[in-house]
Amino acid sequence: MAEFKYDVVERIAVLSESSKGWKKELNLISWNDREPKYDIREWSPDGEKMGKGVTLSMEEVAILKKILNNRDI
Repeated sequence: MAEFKYDVVERIAVLSESSKGWKKELNLISWNDREPKYDIREWSPDGEKMGKGVTLSMEEVAILKKILNNRDI
């Protein structure tokens, strides 16, 4: 498996926490020294392991925000 590098630039919010302590978080992360992107995924209690997640560019977040703002949530 190819090695990858990440840097959590900003921890924005914890969206939920499981009974086992894993936290679903919204963060700004730079993957492999690239431009930071918004990222939603679960992290282990010690922050060393991560689950599968979704990474969104700034443009994608702007589109999502516009869609959510137009919905009754």
